[in-house]
Amino acid sequence: MKILLAEDDEMLGGLVVHLLEKKGAKTVDWVTEGEDAFHFAMASFYDVVILDWMMPNGDGISICKNLRKKGYGGAVLMLTAKDALMDRVEGLEAGADDYLAKPFEIEELWARLRALARRTYSPLQEEVLKVSGIEMNRTARSVFRANERINLTPREFQLLDLLIQNRGTVLTREMIFDRIWGFDTEVEMKTIDATIKLLRKKIDTKEGVSLIETVRGVGYKIEKT
Repeated sequence: MKILLAEDDEMLGGLVVHLLEKKGAKTVDWVTEGEDAFHFAMASFYDVVILDWMMPNGDGISICKNLRKKGYGGAVLMLTAKDALMDRVEGLEAGADDYLAKPFEIEELWARLRALARRTYSPLQEEVLKVSGIEMNRTARSVFRANERINLTPREFQLLDLLIQNRGTVLTREMIFDRIWGFDTEVEMKTIDATIKLLRKKIDTKEGVSLIETVRGVGYKIEKT
């Protein structure tokens, strides 16, 4: 199970990540601000997104509403200290699939996440993105050009996915590094440039201009086409 946790309480967030991984979650990405939660959810597929009600730079309700407006179809669980009926109703009307009040037991949270994940898989609609002759199926995690499959590593796929999802926008090298590798890893920043180089070799045509544009001194972008 791949989970995104948006929780600004450092102690609680760290504890939840540790316990969920101990329970068997494959990946738990943790952010502490609402704006980051939105961008992470839009840039990658998660079985469940856990949103804290109160966060800096975007509360859980606003983030959930924005995700739904953008067509995000993944499961969302609202996590909050509020437990009044109208608060629960507000969360569900914002687009949340479930609601859990603090304090909570990790066993209950895990059970709710598993239930939501099962709903997420049944069924999944394929999400296909097309840009400059490249066809990316985010559900099947496949990439084609002219009906010929392009074999990408998981990191290359994540990087291409991030750039296509944000086409028309310059992504800084720091932003790319944080979204794909994370600043808590021992990987060096220059790994971005190496991965971009390998990705270009696989997706660009020999005679064409590179799909991924270098913005000198800033980062990379893919133009809207």
